[in-house]
Amino acid sequence: MNSGNILMVEDDSDIREGVRVLLGSEGYTVMEAESGNRALDMLTEEYDLIILDIMMPGISGIRTCEEIRKISNVPILFLTAKARESDKLLGLMAGGDDYLPKPFSYAELLGRVKALLRRYHVYQGKNYEKTEEAAFVEWKGIRVSIAYNEVLIEGQNVELSEIEYQILKLLVQYPNKIFSAENIYESVWKEPYFYGSNNTIMVHIRKLRLKIEKNPQEPKLICTVWGKGYRIG
Repeated sequence: MNSGNILMVEDDSDIREGVRVLLGSEGYTVMEAESGNRALDMLTEEYDLIILDIMMPGISGIRTCEEIRKISNVPILFLTAKARESDKLLGLMAGGDDYLPKPFSYAELLGRVKALLRRYHVYQGKNYEKTEEAAFVEWKGIRVSIAYNEVLIEGQNVELSEIEYQILKLLVQYPNKIFSAENIYESVWKEPYFYGSNNTIMVHIRKLRLKIEKNPQEPKLICTVWGKGYRIG
């Protein structure tokens, strides 16, 4: 049974083969691209996840991600040999959903892949039949489906990544609650909070504000409560 379609973008053929064998044994269909340009040529709506190396000859993984984000919200897992926090944040700002430093264990890779695909299938709606009866939660002009990734701001549809959608839905569902970075990370990622996760949350909040705020420099919808976290309005 096909558990999901994955595009592996990596210039190292040995890494591509190892990942293909690993994920293939778990029921995933893995297609391979040796460069960013090749990945963009292969990109279709059929992919459920893209595993993307940052350091590649020609077009970089960061640039490839930016091009993908112009047409798709498919989850992107970065593989990076760069361990600096600034490099990881650069990947997230480009549109990545998660990152995994090299060298990585196959167990850790498999765990990240399963987590991203689980959230994508549940919240993006690939395995969910949308109906008019599907429930929404609303707050001051924000209307968010609780079953799949559909968001309207003052009646206008807004395209969000599945991580951005989950963060916004969490805040809107509990409008009187202040969520710390730890609260948000463990609620959305479904993983224990770890050192550096706060920066990851900050990047996704910043990207979310760019999409839903009239003036992202003076946010009115997602507010920072200094020293505590974030709340809606």
